[in-house]
Amino acid sequence: MLNVVILNGGRGAAAIIPELLDRQGLHVTSVVNAYDDGKSTGEIRRFFGMLGPSDIRKVQELMLPADDPDHQANLRVFQYRFPLGCTRDEVLTHLRSFAEGSSADLIGARFGSAKVGSALREFVHEFLMALHAIEQVNGEQFSFEDCSIMNCIYAGAFMAFNRNIEQATLFIDRLFKLRGTVLPTSIEDKKLVALRENGEMLYSEAEIVELRSNVRIDRIYLLEKPLDKARFDALSIEEKRYYLERHHCYVAVSPGVQLALQQADIIIYSAGTQHSSLYPTYLSAGLAQAIADNKSAYKAFVTNIGADYETPTYNASDYIRGAHRYLNLSDARAYSMAELFDVVLVNQSRLKADETYVDYDESGFDGVDVRRVIDSFESITSPGKHDGAKVVQTIVDLYECATTRMP
Repeated sequence: MLNVVILNGGRGAAAIIPELLDRQGLHVTSVVNAYDDGKSTGEIRRFFGMLGPSDIRKVQELMLPADDPDHQANLRVFQYRFPLGCTRDEVLTHLRSFAEGSSADLIGARFGSAKVGSALREFVHEFLMALHAIEQVNGEQFSFEDCSIMNCIYAGAFMAFNRNIEQATLFIDRLFKLRGTVLPTSIEDKKLVALRENGEMLYSEAEIVELRSNVRIDRIYLLEKPLDKARFDALSIEEKRYYLERHHCYVAVSPGVQLALQQADIIIYSAGTQHSSLYPTYLSAGLAQAIADNKSAYKAFVTNIGADYETPTYNASDYIRGAHRYLNLSDARAYSMAELFDVVLVNQSRLKADETYVDYDESGFDGVDVRRVIDSFESITSPGKHDGAKVVQTIVDLYECATTRMP
């Protein structure tokens, strides 16, 4: 059994993870940061003082076993969001009815497994108890509009496991008998912000994801608490950078992630949104060291096919250079490219007329001492996205070739 660790965001590896799971002989661990603070996840984070479970939930949904008798009920719970315009009283009445056992129905899902039903009742009960106390203390009410039911369940599990998001995640993993493992990069609740090269601040993960600009992001930071926008905007770019540098938190990689990387046979840096999904993971102290110190693991980097809001002007070389930069920021140690990467996969196809493709810039790889595989890694059936089967087959073939040459 080969241990494969993939560093990814919530949807960034949606084409790759199912292909890994479908291959015999692989145990897959997905490492995801939990700094998402948009929409209902932001509401959960603000009320419960926890990391955001949304990206963890999205990857776990990919790992639900299709042969489980409760598969449709499980999917319903992972995918359901309370509708816009729902009334608070209706939602609370439904949740209380389920938590107290007077109803076997949770948002239209019924579970044949008594273990799953019992655990979900407990977590819904914990959520309701904690929410009541928090609302009393804060003097404001939680909004259920467009809120994922799994976010509420995660908040309850977080409280039940003494505010430890990794323990809550592992329990839900086992509860639903997932085909792989999902781990949060860190268990520390920090706020993700970014500074553009022109001094413009992005005050949340949601702003990093959503606000389009051709001005590059200079650096992301993790802070203890949100910034006052009006006061911070008044500072000069030098003052902003000084403050952010002095208040950036170097969070520790979670114990589970560190162990997974130490035991990995293959480590994959997935494509995805860089500044919101991937660079925050690379910033975790101890992560780069665990990767570099695992001399036997094969380390593959996958560049993006298309541009996104965060990196609209990036060429292929910018992705691996950016990863190298943030991995080196995580520890007081300068890692060479060769310690962290064995190969970089670069797409060269252009199958979608309206896609803004990432260009392969050969000169940009000058000084990048990493093997390059340049090929068509784009899906023919879903242009603009990766062909997961081809990406996985390429990496496995490269791993097997590398291990057969080892003494």
